[in-house]
Amino acid sequence: MISINLIFSPQVKKAWEQTRTVEQNLNDMGLAYDSNKALKIPSSKELLLPMECDGENIKCDEEISVPIKTYVAKGLEEDAKAPRVKNFRLPNNQITWLTYLMDKYEDDYKAMAKDPKNYYQETWRQIRNKIKKFKNIPEQYDMYMESRKKQNSVNSIL
Repeated sequence: MISINLIFSPQVKKAWEQTRTVEQNLNDMGLAYDSNKALKIPSSKELLLPMECDGENIKCDEEISVPIKTYVAKGLEEDAKAPRVKNFRLPNNQITWLTYLMDKYEDDYKAMAKDPKNYYQETWRQIRNKIKKFKNIPEQYDMYMESRKKQNSVNSIL
C-alpha cells in the first residue's frame, strides 16, 4: 500500500483508492505503471510473426483495458501544458564572487578576468555575460543594491 501523503498531484490524490493496488489505480487512471509494458519495443523475432487475431491487428494474448478515470490523465496533461513562472536564480557562491568583482572593479571586465579569484579562468566576456544575467534577476540584484546603499551610508557617516 502506498501512503496518500506521498502523492503530490491533486488529480491523482483525488482519484486514488486505498483498497486497490498501485498498478490497478494507475491503470484505472489511464497512466502507465510499467513503462516497459506500456511502450513495449518488439524484438526482431516478434516483428516477423503475424499479428492478426480475428481480423484485427492485435495480439490475442494481451488484454486491452480501457481506463475508467480518464479525467485524471487529461488533468495532468492540462497541468503540464500550463505556463510556468520562470524562477531563475544564480547560486549564492556565484553571486558572492560576482558582487566581489563588481565592488572591486566596477565595469572593468578585463581587470576582472585577471583577478586572482578567477579560479575557472573565465574570459572577460563570460564574466560580463554573468553580470548581465545577475542584473536581470531583480530579486537578487535588488538585494545587492540595497546592501551596497547601506555600506555607502555607513561609510559616509564614518
